[in-house]
Amino acid sequence: MEQATRGGRRRSRTVLALVTAAALGVAGCDAVGGDSPAPSGTQAKQHRPSPKPTPLWDTSPDSVAAVGDSITRGFDACSVLSDCPEVSWATGDSEKVDSLAVRLLGRTRAAERSWNHAVSGSRMADLPGQMARAAEHSPELVAVMTGANDACRDTTAAMTPVADFRADFREAMRTLREALPTAQVYVASVPDLKRLWAQGRTSTLGKQVWKLGICPSMLGDADAMDAAATQRRETVQNRVEDYNEVLKEVCAEDRHCRFDGGAVYAYRFGTEQLSHWDWFHPSVDGQARLAEIAYRTVTAKK
Repeated sequence: MEQATRGGRRRSRTVLALVTAAALGVAGCDAVGGDSPAPSGTQAKQHRPSPKPTPLWDTSPDSVAAVGDSITRGFDACSVLSDCPEVSWATGDSEKVDSLAVRLLGRTRAAERSWNHAVSGSRMADLPGQMARAAEHSPELVAVMTGANDACRDTTAAMTPVADFRADFREAMRTLREALPTAQVYVASVPDLKRLWAQGRTSTLGKQVWKLGICPSMLGDADAMDAAATQRRETVQNRVEDYNEVLKEVCAEDRHCRFDGGAVYAYRFGTEQLSHWDWFHPSVDGQARLAEIAYRTVTAKK
């Protein structure tokens, strides 16, 4: 009888131990964290947080292609009525500018890993073709500055309609995406053409050069201040602002695109930042300021 009792006690203790172990096991699974000890071994691997996803924007791209118009070609920055791509804000190698490519890659690598497909006089309608040529290099970043020539027409009636400007920009982005789905795009705003008129008209030489046909819609009859001239300039200015809104909106549709937030448009260009050949395009110093804005936008942590 005593032996049976001892046997029963042993069975009771065994059952109690099993129940307790099971209860602790359930608690351990349901209460990881808080006051419970951290899991170890295979279980610990299962509970490790997933690594952070790769950021959508790389602040140090390894190659740069540029597209756009005369500003990106350095037009009139070095000599009258001619391109000077070595001082381009985007890809130039001049030490006086330190282009976006030089700031991102270093001078030696910039010479090997940057390409300038901008064309003086081009408009937004030309951008899809430029994008296709740029994509052939498989750049990690494409820098875009275009739109001034869409506003700089013989008359305000000849300016590119906003709807066409939007359609052409979307087509350019589609062209790039078909070839390079994840290439990054930096988009600069169209400069404040009215401010450029206000600064440049202080130069007699500049006004003479303007008569050769530089941006007639804004710069024609530079000294005229009558109602018609004022209205004409306001019409051009409003169209530039509309273009910048398009650039902002279309860029926002693409997760690998950054607009400069209107920084180029808002920059207070003075006479030192204007070409002393035509008092309209950026000088070497002006190109350097554009490079600063681009670099700041591309490398910003967002």
